[in-house]
Amino acid sequence: MIASTSSLSDAFPRPRAPSLSFDPCQALSLLRNCDDLDQLKRIHARILRCCLSRDRALARKMIHVCCSHGGSSGMRYASAVFERLDDPDTFTWNVMIRGYAKSGNPEKAVSMYNDMLCRGFVPDKFTFPFVANACAALRAVDKGREVHGFAVKAGLFSRDLFLQNTVMDLYFKCGEKECAHTVFETMTVRCMVSLTTMVAGLVASGDLDSARKLFDEMPARNVVSWTAMIDGYVSKGRFQEAFFLFRRMRLEGVRPNEFTLVCLLTACTELESLDLGKWVHNYAKKNGFKIGVFLGTALIDMYSKCGSLPDANQVFLEMKSRSLATWNSMITSLGVHGRAGEALALFGQLLKLNVSPDEITFVGVLNACLHLNQLERASKLFRYMTDCCGIAPLPEHYACLIELHTHADGSMPLHSPRYMVGSCTDGVETSVSTFNGRELQCVKVDVG
Repeated sequence: MIASTSSLSDAFPRPRAPSLSFDPCQALSLLRNCDDLDQLKRIHARILRCCLSRDRALARKMIHVCCSHGGSSGMRYASAVFERLDDPDTFTWNVMIRGYAKSGNPEKAVSMYNDMLCRGFVPDKFTFPFVANACAALRAVDKGREVHGFAVKAGLFSRDLFLQNTVMDLYFKCGEKECAHTVFETMTVRCMVSLTTMVAGLVASGDLDSARKLFDEMPARNVVSWTAMIDGYVSKGRFQEAFFLFRRMRLEGVRPNEFTLVCLLTACTELESLDLGKWVHNYAKKNGFKIGVFLGTALIDMYSKCGSLPDANQVFLEMKSRSLATWNSMITSLGVHGRAGEALALFGQLLKLNVSPDEITFVGVLNACLHLNQLERASKLFRYMTDCCGIAPLPEHYACLIELHTHADGSMPLHSPRYMVGSCTDGVETSVSTFNGRELQCVKVDVG
């Protein structure tokens, strides 16, 4: 029996026409107000249902939102949308290249640029800075020179101040000071960013005197140029000049940022000057600085190394957000000041908050075990680090275990295996039976 036309239509319905209640303008409006990847996926699903997926403006906007808000998962989604485009324009290529560079994947950014050229698309003045930044992150100076040469050949380099500044920064970051200087000297027009990039590059290359000469010749200076110069003096141990320049900065009415204050705190730490460190802290509070992750961690480190553990602990407790570096600094500080039990307890808190420790964390906790002379706990933590966290041991980790074994045995054969039975986390102040979904089992520790 042959099916009727109507029954075939029912079995295989035609694609629906675009919904009158959801047109491209409405979709663009939703995408402009989109805050996260989950929301974008819902909007994308609606776009697909309403047969709007071939709209180039919508696809371009979706990719832009993915790159702006999604991190690595957003870039994967952006790539999936991008691959379905029949003929992506240069702007869309640029968004993808920039997205990869910004999300910590410069290799993929350079790869996208290569694909763009292979498929016959012509880069524009926005493409080259994105790729140059990716080359700088990779320290890929040869590829950077290629990009520079292509921009010159395309007639874009001499007319684009932003591109010139980016390429100059690329050469400095790749250790090519003379190439950076050549770019600077051939610039027909220079802005504050150009001068600041040159100052910061000279500072990074260790040429403080040339940097200071250029700094003093600048017609105007912003907080970035002041901070670059102060950081240079601190990194070279010229602390008095750093604080003198900070005083001059304030007299000229330039407000420092948290990076400026962190530079000064580093100087205080090196000088072991608690009074000077407290002055910087008070200055930050009086001038409305929020004690964020970067500044707060620097304060903890300064107070600890200058001998004031209570102040370090107070800063830690007052911080509303903490990075792993903050936890590491506080754990290490407690251990160094003989509060090893509290250091291990703090490590337990870190695990309860599902913060993944790193090798520096375990240097701190193993040192705490060393202070407490707790060989068994240290051995279990060592295997927890290697087996459960996937962290390769550093010499500092082995040194703690060797010293603990030496204390326990009087001497220790370097290749003798030690057997430990039980959970890797026995003795740690937290009730953790799994880490990253993996059960903690009986382990064999070889500290040789």
